Amino acid sequence: MGSNHPAPGGSSVSRSSARRASVSAAPGNSHAYPAYSDNCHHSHARPEPSRQRHREQTPDMPPEAILQRRAEALARQTRIPRSPSPAVPPLSPRPPKIRGESSSKALLNATPATELEDAVANVSRRVVGRQVTPGASPHRKRQRITGDRFIPTRSGRDLSSGFRLLQPPTDPATPSRQKGRTPQKELSQKTQEANQAFFHVLRHEMFDDTVPVISPVSDQGPYTPPKVPAQPRPSMYTPSTPQKNLFVYNSPYHLTPSGTPQSRESRNFDVTSEGYNLTPFRYSTQRMLLAPRRMQRVVSKVPFKVLDAPGLVDDFYLNLLDWGGTNILAVGLDSSVFMYNAQTSKASRLCTLEDDKITSVSWIENGNHLAIGTKKGLVQIWDAARCKRLRTMTGHTGRVGSLAWNAHILSTGSRDRHIYHRDVRAPDQWLRRLVGHKQEVCGLKWNTQTNQLASGSNDNLVMVWDKLSEEPLWMFSQHKAAVKALAWSPHQRGLLASGGGTADRRIIFHDTVRGIVKNDIDTGSQVCNIMWSKNSNEIVSTHGYSQNQLVIWKYPSMTQVASLTGHTYRVLYLAMSPDGRSVVTGAGDETLRFWEVFNKRVVHKLDGSDGIQMPVIR
Repeated sequence: MGSNHPAPGGSSVSRSSARRASVSAAPGNSHAYPAYSDNCHHSHARPEPSRQRHREQTPDMPPEAILQRRAEALARQTRIPRSPSPAVPPLSPRPPKIRGESSSKALLNATPATELEDAVANVSRRVVGRQVTPGASPHRKRQRITGDRFIPTRSGRDLSSGFRLLQPPTDPATPSRQKGRTPQKELSQKTQEANQAFFHVLRHEMFDDTVPVISPVSDQGPYTPPKVPAQPRPSMYTPSTPQKNLFVYNSPYHLTPSGTPQSRESRNFDVTSEGYNLTPFRYSTQRMLLAPRRMQRVVSKVPFKVLDAPGLVDDFYLNLLDWGGTNILAVGLDSSVFMYNAQTSKASRLCTLEDDKITSVSWIENGNHLAIGTKKGLVQIWDAARCKRLRTMTGHTGRVGSLAWNAHILSTGSRDRHIYHRDVRAPDQWLRRLVGHKQEVCGLKWNTQTNQLASGSNDNLVMVWDKLSEEPLWMFSQHKAAVKALAWSPHQRGLLASGGGTADRRIIFHDTVRGIVKNDIDTGSQVCNIMWSKNSNEIVSTHGYSQNQLVIWKYPSMTQVASLTGHTYRVLYLAMSPDGRSVVTGAGDETLRFWEVFNKRVVHKLDGSDGIQMPVIR
């Protein structure tokens, strides 16, 4: 009865024994102790003194903390002074394993105190790293959102550079030439009109009639937008609210002695006031949108015909394309000349040169005679109707790159820097020799109204020669590159347009009557050819790098009407049809493209017996 018996249903285990069993079985513990119980029924022997002392030193602590405490105790007992060692071996990525007291003493005797402390610090860092949950970066602070709206203010801002609302939108002939940018797709005619209408509506709604005027930026200091004084709003923008009560409970009208109703109070409700406007636009903006607009001319963006031209040379200084008055197109391909009938769409070969190349072709103004310039400096006259060569003229020592007709006078320009006037009726090879240019002559155009010849050269000069004079009448040196594109205006006397090469990119208009420059425009790319419209006061120009486009300009405002693209090489050759409606372009991609760019001339017949027909130019 005095002995201890187990509890019914199983053996009783004390809390201390359970705690010791859990500590001994904990994972990561460097000492493994067998589980035991204080119940005398199972064991009457007491544990050994060493194990009892060891269990008293191991409370409920994590195994890493126990290891750290033991290492610190061993370090205090040894008291080994720390001294810098000449060569410290690298630390092991894993902490040392200590098993039992004998292993700890052996490790203490074999390892210096510095390495032991480093190992303990390494273990502590690993434990802390496992216990901390990874989260957001401590260096990056989350921004506080104080509101859900951003209301911009226009006070004190440069509207020209910040909003781009003060200058009207422009449609440059070429896109931006910055590196890394690809040319944007061209907008259609309706899209451009819609963009301009939106621009005007936005400008009117934001600024009304008081648009700030931006002055040019000076080098004296930072730019400050001008302050526009606030102007009082007109009375029409203020609702005409009655001064007394809005609600009147008696009849607002009474009969006058004459019997006509009259308002008792002088109320003036203006229905056109902005206070009673139910639309998002002002009344002035609505009137602007509803006003009749002029119909814009629509220009097709694609060519109506494309022909292959194998052998078409990609050379800026040559002129290998011309459209004659008989509606036949002549084109020089390598050493042959081909003719294309635009009416019947039939092509034929005119001639093939032996041991020579074609460098220029030009039709006489009215007739079937075709002039051909060659690489060896020869000039041949051919009868296109009979496919027969009439004569060959000499004189040049270099290739003949430009030709120009004025009735029976043929002017030729060459790489030898000379210009020859030739009379095709006379047996002489040439009549006059013009010396003035210092490099190759690549452009020649006659003005049949004033009998003036314009010449352009690789020396960046434009010269105007009067009739058959051997001295230039005018000399213009405004261009900074070779001048090949030349065109005389059929609508204004003495107006000459010239275009510069890659380093210049400008079209300059010269007044040859007074010898001055009227105006110029930067096209943004190399100007290869220029032609005036026969039916309207417009010009068409072809360009090279980098867009290779065909541009139609309105003169004298020089606003762009249309920009046509399709060639993959620079558009070096240009010719116009006899009726003035279509043009054909040639490029180094060996294609000929036909474009319909101008309107048909409208002929108005006046009432009269003489039946005179007067052309009306729109």
